[in-house]
Amino acid sequence: MIRASVALVTTVVVLSVAAANAAFAQSSTIPTLQGTVGPGFTITLKQKGATVKTLKAGKYLFVIADRASIHNFTLQRGSGGGKALTGVSFSGTKKVLVALTKGKWKYYCTPHESTMFGFFTVK
Repeated sequence: MIRASVALVTTVVVLSVAAANAAFAQSSTIPTLQGTVGPGFTITLKQKGATVKTLKAGKYLFVIADRASIHNFTLQRGSGGGKALTGVSFSGTKKVLVALTKGKWKYYCTPHESTMFGFFTVK
């Protein structure tokens, strides 16, 4: 009887620790954003398949699929200078960790900024 009680308590403790570890791992996961540029004159930024419109301030993993060597993916907050996440001659996939702060953000292709751009807000 005592042996069964000890085994039950041990099982409950192990499962509780496993559940706590799983919850902690989920809360510390960095959100991923998917950006695409090209092959035509298109540029997108999505999270879980939906176009990004608003985000919470914090760190995000940008996964950029740059599908053309005539485009790039640039990120800019406000009216300041932008940060190119991929280069114009680059073609492929690149991952970049970015800390987004509150404000209006723009993503665009530097050579074709007048037609290839999008905006989102960080709150």
